[in-house]
Amino acid sequence: MNFVPPKNVPEFVEERTQNSPLLSLDEAELEFVLTFVLASGSLKEMAQTYGVSYPTMRAKLDRLIARLDEILQGCPVDPMSELLAKLVERGEIGVSTAQAIRTLHRERINQQESAALERFIASGRPQSKEG
Repeated sequence: MNFVPPKNVPEFVEERTQNSPLLSLDEAELEFVLTFVLASGSLKEMAQTYGVSYPTMRAKLDRLIARLDEILQGCPVDPMSELLAKLVERGEIGVSTAQAIRTLHRERINQQESAALERFIASGRPQSKEG
């Protein structure tokens, strides 16, 4: 994923001065950014500091990059994806397992939304979540 700067950079920078995307990160993510900068961006050094493998550290960085991209684009956080990413980082599940779970989760959500829409169209009014 490549960063694409906004078309009007000065206005973007001015707008974000008060609301930096970094301010939307949680404490662990901010600690990671700080450690990354202090390690001069060396994932090898960070892996040694955290006592994890290089691929684990790379996955953590990729997740942080995706998170910042979502923040910049105004996308809401997907709690399921966040949970699965953390489980992968800790080595509790594999990437393919996480992808399969996320796919099933999204399919289930889409089914529920489709069913709710069909009920709405059939009745002409919104249905409660219980029905």
